[in-house]
This record gives sequence, C-alpha cells and structure tokens, in this order.
Amino acid sequence: QLQAYGGGLVQTGGSLRLSCAASGRTFSLFGNFVLGWFRQAPGKEREFVVSISGSGGSTYYADSVKGRFTISRDNAKNTVYLQMNSLKSEDTAVYYCAASVESRGKYSYSTTEDYDYWGQGTQVTVSS
Repeated sequence: QLQAYGGGLVQTGGSLRLSCAASGRTFSLFGNFVLGWFRQAPGKEREFVVSISGSGGSTYYADSVKGRFTISRDNAKNTVYLQMNSLKSEDTAVYYCAASVESRGKYSYSTTEDYDYWGQGTQVTVSS
C-alpha cells in the first residue's frame, strides 16, 4: 500500500514536505515503480503534479508547480517525497501519491490512467 502524509495548514509563501511510503509485497522492488503526485481541489478533477522514474533520474513537472516543487525518492526507504515551496492558495488540495510499474519505452506518466496504485491522500491548505 501507499501511505501519504505530511500535509497541513501553511501560509502563502510557506513550505511543506509530503512523504509517501510504500509497503507490502507489491512494492518489494520499489525501484521498478514510477511514482507520481496528483492533487484534487474541491469541485475539480484530480490533476497531475509531478512524476519521478524508478531510478530517480528523470522527473516531470506540471507547469503550475515547476520551480516551486521538487520530487525525490529514497529507494532504500521505499519512500517518495514532495518538497513544496512558495506555496500559493491555488495549491490547496488533497494530494495523492500513485505508483505504476515502469514500462520500457513509456516515457509519460502524467494521467491518472497511467497509475495502478494510489495512496489515501493528505490535505494541504494554503491560507493567505
């Protein structure tokens, strides 16, 4: 399973770090999985935020977070992180981590359909 945590209430311009820990037999080879973060604001569809390859060598960011958010992973700890800086009110949402077995020749993992495993979500609220 995937367990996301680290959300909370922060003021505009502040920072938060989300973590997502993977456990269970499915993720015994954690490095074989692409990990992604998505978010969903009230009344809106779930949207892609960022993804990272199994090795951590390749990342892809949504334009809305580029330069402010940083994804990283520690395969020894079966954990992926999302460092969020310069937070804006529009970043307020429930953040979900997701995982997909990395496929040779597939380079885009930016839609919900690309992922097979989902965490339960953690609320991030940015107040002005």
